[in-house]
Amino acid sequence: MNHLITITKADGTRELFEESKLIDSLKNAGGSDQIVEEVIDHVSKEMYDGMPTSEIYSRAFTLLRKHSMPLAVKYSLRRALSELGPDGFPFEKYISKIFQARGYETLTDQTVLGVCVPHEVDVVAWNKKELIMVEAKFHNELGMKSDLKVALYIKARFDDLRGNTFNYGGEERKLTEGWLVTNTKFTDQAIKYGECQGLKMLGWNYPHKGNLQDIIEELHLHPFTCLASLSNTHKKALLSKGVVLCTDISDQPNVLSEIGMKQTEADEVIAEIHEVVGTQKN
Repeated sequence: MNHLITITKADGTRELFEESKLIDSLKNAGGSDQIVEEVIDHVSKEMYDGMPTSEIYSRAFTLLRKHSMPLAVKYSLRRALSELGPDGFPFEKYISKIFQARGYETLTDQTVLGVCVPHEVDVVAWNKKELIMVEAKFHNELGMKSDLKVALYIKARFDDLRGNTFNYGGEERKLTEGWLVTNTKFTDQAIKYGECQGLKMLGWNYPHKGNLQDIIEELHLHPFTCLASLSNTHKKALLSKGVVLCTDISDQPNVLSEIGMKQTEADEVIAEIHEVVGTQKN
């Protein structure tokens, strides 16, 4: 493949195409050497200068889907999370669902008082023993990372909040953990600082075990935006109704007719959901 070919990112900027990045993403999704080679060969034959990254992804996804739906879904998860936008509220709701799946009660979009000033907190989660507050950093562009400045800022906010008490779950309690969560990645400096200061951090590939990708597969919390049977128009309509998970749709299938889908289209979506969510079960 011509390594001097440039590709166009979602924000309109261009950069040199690096075949190794595509290979890594395919292997991380579980693609065998044979499948990876087939996808690379197919994409290389159709590459052109300025090709959008979304088009490269689409072609790779289509090929993977022919081999295995589980493989295609795993490949699409990171991009699917970035489609929980354009603002960050659906991602905050998604993070709330993660804590609910782990047995916590949750609230989103809270204003709480620290020792010095009030703070807007994206997610508050609690159980009998813990009170957790979460800052959710959402990025539409996959290449964006949460850096050291973000970690410093969030740590300072949680330090202010630790000095106060809060009434969640019907009792006065102190903050036990502050979390910084992103749908993309952290810079090395942000990770080093967070580990040094005891800031809980969760990202696409951090920590090494128990990261966002692991959690999706372990708890079957697939964002509905990974579904190939939904158009972009349908996805936007579902986001406006507060849908974030595949299981949100299967639990309330009438939401599909509410956004104007025909029954045959809705049946296809439900069938794909059963295949997607069921594929990760042991």
